[in-house]
Amino acid sequence: MKVKNLLPTVKRKGKAVDYHPFYSLQSEMNSLFDDFFRGFDIVPRGFYRSGEVSFMPTVDVKESEKEFIIKAELPGVEEKDVEVTVTDNVVTIKGEKKEEKEDKGKNYYYMERSYGSFNRVIPLTEEIESDKAEANFKNGVLNITIPKSQTAKAKGTKVPIKAG
Repeated sequence: MKVKNLLPTVKRKGKAVDYHPFYSLQSEMNSLFDDFFRGFDIVPRGFYRSGEVSFMPTVDVKESEKEFIIKAELPGVEEKDVEVTVTDNVVTIKGEKKEEKEDKGKNYYYMERSYGSFNRVIPLTEEIESDKAEANFKNGVLNITIPKSQTAKAKGTKVPIKAG
């Protein structure tokens, strides 16, 4: 009797596939590498999801007593390709990254194009004044400043602490 006959059979996409203990390990490793390379502009061959390279900009959110400050790094993205929407306590940054590389030589011609869109939704913890939000874009860095509402500032109540 073959050991293969003792392993369970799993049905995937309408086909019966022999289950191998290393399939789940391979799947987990692929997922780990996909997650690791997701934030980089250059993704090694074989680490594409559905044939696309995903671009997810890094975002820093800082909170002070008066406002929220959001900084998003968008290298290779132009101002006209970015849209910022502020509603209630949510900030949405949408955009599209387009890149073309062309290299010509005496005996060769190289052309590479990459396109991709991104969408970051940032929930905020307090009420904001969305109509007073400001956004500046310079050298691939988007800075968004959103003041907190006066009612949100007044909500805080100091609670006295009793000993014993």
